[in-house]
Amino acid sequence: MAENAENTATIQREKEIDRVTLLGSLVNIFLTILKFGVGIAGRSSAMVADAIHSLSDLLTDVVVLIFVHIGSKPADRDYHYGRGKFETLASALVGMLLLVVAGGILYHGAAETLSRYKGNPLPKPGTIALWGAVASVVLKEIIYRYTLAKGKKLHSPALEANAWHHRSDALSSVATLIGIGGAVLLGERWAVLDPIASIVVGCFIVRVAWMLLRQNFRDLMEASLPEETEAEILSIVESFPEVKDPHNLKTRRIGGHYAIEIHIRMDGSTSLLDSHTTAHYIEKALRDRFGAETHITIHVEPIKPFPKKSL
Repeated sequence: MAENAENTATIQREKEIDRVTLLGSLVNIFLTILKFGVGIAGRSSAMVADAIHSLSDLLTDVVVLIFVHIGSKPADRDYHYGRGKFETLASALVGMLLLVVAGGILYHGAAETLSRYKGNPLPKPGTIALWGAVASVVLKEIIYRYTLAKGKKLHSPALEANAWHHRSDALSSVATLIGIGGAVLLGERWAVLDPIASIVVGCFIVRVAWMLLRQNFRDLMEASLPEETEAEILSIVESFPEVKDPHNLKTRRIGGHYAIEIHIRMDGSTSLLDSHTTAHYIEKALRDRFGAETHITIHVEPIKPFPKKSL
């Protein structure tokens, strides 16, 4: 019964992640076409760079859909703890993809800026590129907030990583908007603001990529959960009056789920059945708080010392 409920929750979670990611994909498809179109028509290197960023968002959505599907498969003989780490791996791939995209954008922006410094004229961006940047900022900020909220609700690191990818696109569009706006309003002399804006875009992307890679490498290396989360775990365990001195707490993330191992002490005269029942209710309380797929191991120790073996 419990296993069926857990499988149902897993399927629903996967479907919800799919819906959110597909919505983001539709927005990215629209923006990629829009940005390439207005970037070329408006002679804006910053807008074309932004279009490449949106294209990377689209590729990211594909990666998330594939790896979330793999990571949602139940535990089996080969993966006793499930395949949740595939989600973490997907997030790390997103971060590495962002770094590659940022490198290309920074190179192109620096080359155009250097060309202008050497006296070569740069084309003034058209007004159409400016309006394209406005549309991008608005749409990407909306989809970022929606995706991040869903990622936190569903405890999906891949979805949260994708949300930050949307935010990086929104921030890059702000830089693009400022660069194109300055180049359009101030005349051809300030057309260099357009490639400078693309450099700023690249820097934004590098920062977001670093944040993603740092967190996901921590998860892949079995880093502990944040102190506030561990404090909450201890608070839940200590709420059971028969439990004394919870200790040896060890935690980690497995994709979108937590793994918790803890030792507790109980009165030595407590029956095995009562000890098991208490441990069961502690597990239930922890799963109610952190999700049905939380991996929990509780080791019960007697408060009284072990009797000495007779020789």
